[in-house]
Amino acid sequence: TTRFTRRTGLLAGAALAASTSGARADEAVAPITLRDLADARGIRIGAAVASRPLANELAYRDTLAREFSSVTCENVMKPSFVQATPGYFDFHASDAIVAFAAAHGMTVRGHTLVWHQQNPAWLERVAAVGENPAGALRDHIVGVVRHYRNDSPAPVPVWDVVNEALTDNGLMRDTLWSRALGPGYLADAFRWAHEADPDARLFYNDFGAEGLGRKSNAVHAMLRDLVGGGVPVHGVGLQMHVGIGHGHAPSGTDLAANIARLRALGLEVHVTEMDVKLQTGTGPDASRLADQAQVYADILSTCLDAGITSFTLWGFTDAHSWIPGFTGKPDGALPFDTAYEQKPAYHALARVLAGD
Repeated sequence: TTRFTRRTGLLAGAALAASTSGARADEAVAPITLRDLADARGIRIGAAVASRPLANELAYRDTLAREFSSVTCENVMKPSFVQATPGYFDFHASDAIVAFAAAHGMTVRGHTLVWHQQNPAWLERVAAVGENPAGALRDHIVGVVRHYRNDSPAPVPVWDVVNEALTDNGLMRDTLWSRALGPGYLADAFRWAHEADPDARLFYNDFGAEGLGRKSNAVHAMLRDLVGGGVPVHGVGLQMHVGIGHGHAPSGTDLAANIARLRALGLEVHVTEMDVKLQTGTGPDASRLADQAQVYADILSTCLDAGITSFTLWGFTDAHSWIPGFTGKPDGALPFDTAYEQKPAYHALARVLAGD
């Protein structure tokens, strides 16, 4: 396994001092991290963060701060968490993650303002019975984004404003918001978020639209229309929940072409939620882990070449992954195992970032 060591700046000086004092230089040089390598490439490397292990597990906190430069709240910025009671915003859990990020020089991606899941019962009822659903949605978006304005003590500079508004067939998803407000809710959501913080970068986020196909065509067309209509949308998030085995990840050619056409609209493109399922492949564990590492490497390499500026994993350790609970099958979709040891996927990401 390749061992990367950090030999720039102060650490290079530490290595030199160690060598001149008779100590072994490699004992004085800190292992290089994904964060170091991403910084050198000028991109953000991020991870979704769960509030409970952040509060309770030292290994979780240490690994997160060491390896990543960006964090996304996995759940606690969603409506059911921050506004469980109408008009009362509870930012306790999300503020803790934002504070951790600030203390460790990390940026924060806000996730998510508008989604068809994880909404409080009162908001579902307002949308269903027509008790001013536009006002309720606007008040939620403005209340959350203003709390984290870029000129606030706890800024969140980037938001996934609308999440998963389209079906796999590229149609408008039937949700509480599309039923209550019609398709115009998407543009309104971006306008309200922009009103709350004109300096925030606002993204549309979705899954299954990374390569070329019906859904990615629909995402492109929707964003083209929003941009053409002067709606303040600045980027698109490609979730990148993929797997090993044929057909479970986009080809490099299709991914690059999709990123290129989205960037041609004037949009930033971020990878926002990547993980790579093992359960979609076959063979012994070592073979599947090698296949997983290759998928991570191929996608990151394509994204770097295509000009992405942020690459976020949906978690970072198999000890805290959504996939086993969602699929009902054991898995190991992330670059660190349950003991926070680096897997082949970690080293594959590091090699790509290092340009090897």
